[in-house]
Amino acid sequence: MLAFPFTKAPVRQFAALTFAGLAILFAATANAAGPITVVVNRAKVLHISQPADVVIIGNPAIADATIQDSQTLIITGRSFGTTNLIILDKKGQSIADNLVTVTPSEDQVVTVYRRASRETLSCTPQCSPVMSLGDNPGTFDAAKAQIEASQSVADSAAKN
Repeated sequence: MLAFPFTKAPVRQFAALTFAGLAILFAATANAAGPITVVVNRAKVLHISQPADVVIIGNPAIADATIQDSQTLIITGRSFGTTNLIILDKKGQSIADNLVTVTPSEDQVVTVYRRASRETLSCTPQCSPVMSLGDNPGTFDAAKAQIEASQSVADSAAKN
């Protein structure tokens, strides 16, 4: 049998203090405003602790925020980069102040470089051109025109 040079009471006090310290640490971490990462052209659901009244995006060309309900926001990545998100309650008090970083998609994407020209393809499983910021303008414009034409056909069919 092992003998310890202290009684059970100090052990309980140490355990209680350790538990309280960890609880405070985790509570502070949960309430701290952390960065939000979103992939370009994708959306992310963000739940907030209090009802939002005003939502501000520093640079709406990088990200967009839509209020789904008073405590749920949808953050959409528009372009690569970093901006900020500020959420205010009805009293004008800050609920959140976060950085929003929009990153490129790395899902089955192939980037082809021809000297200074760049083209991006989505290979799922067949490779097709996609619009990606930084691509050769001719390739980007061709993909854009095809997407717009396809969308126009779909819109026309939906109206009929």
